[in-house]
Amino acid sequence: MILTFIHIGFLDILDILMVAVLLFTLYKMLKGTVAINILIGLVLLFLVWKVVDALHMEMLSQILGAFISVGLVALIIIFQPEIRQFLLAVGTTNVFMRYGKKYGFLKTFSSRFEFDVDAIVAACRRMSEIKEGALIVITRQNELGHFVKTGEIVDAVISTALIENIFFKNSPLHDGAMIVTNNRIKAAGCILPVTKKQVSSRAGLRHRAAIGISERSDAIAVLVSEETGKISYSTKGEIEYYITPATLQQKLIADLGLGNA
Repeated sequence: MILTFIHIGFLDILDILMVAVLLFTLYKMLKGTVAINILIGLVLLFLVWKVVDALHMEMLSQILGAFISVGLVALIIIFQPEIRQFLLAVGTTNVFMRYGKKYGFLKTFSSRFEFDVDAIVAACRRMSEIKEGALIVITRQNELGHFVKTGEIVDAVISTALIENIFFKNSPLHDGAMIVTNNRIKAAGCILPVTKKQVSSRAGLRHRAAIGISERSDAIAVLVSEETGKISYSTKGEIEYYITPATLQQKLIADLGLGNA
């Protein structure tokens, strides 16, 4: 009797690689959150279900299959923030930003930003020196209209003096966030969602709000700590603490696609 081994073709290998990439992406997104334990439990339950089904244990297989099917609705609710972040990451690729300038026929589709980087950097440098707290959100594709409505509409051309005046400690708008779109300050004193994932103990409310808005959108959040005067920078749900004004300028130019403009 000739034993027949499982045949593995190109599509099978591609299928395995795509599943591995998907699971790794989910792990990176959920790392540091309570949801990572739910994801691990779900994967283990799914593997058990497939093993039981392969062994033709009909009753247990049907029970586990029904549980997984009914649980999909609950999982969508539980993972709502993570699903939103995943879809945002898929829908806001930087392909056109990176190659739009290199290839002429892509210029029409490339995202273009007008932004006074020097005004932001100068304001952050001065506020850092005097330990004046600030949270500046710079929009890209998503203009954050529903968050703009939570603050006071400004709609003024961005400038260093205006930024400093808004975040002056006696200003009624200094506690909220400033939202900037296309080189204009759209609103100030805006209320932002805070992240639910575990963050460093040195992170205050501004840091949590900066991470929270960058989790839910493609925005860039720049903040100055009122306690330490240090500048931090948040994108894609991650934050880098204690950066210099020079580093801030480099990051803004790179992330807004302003280099070699």
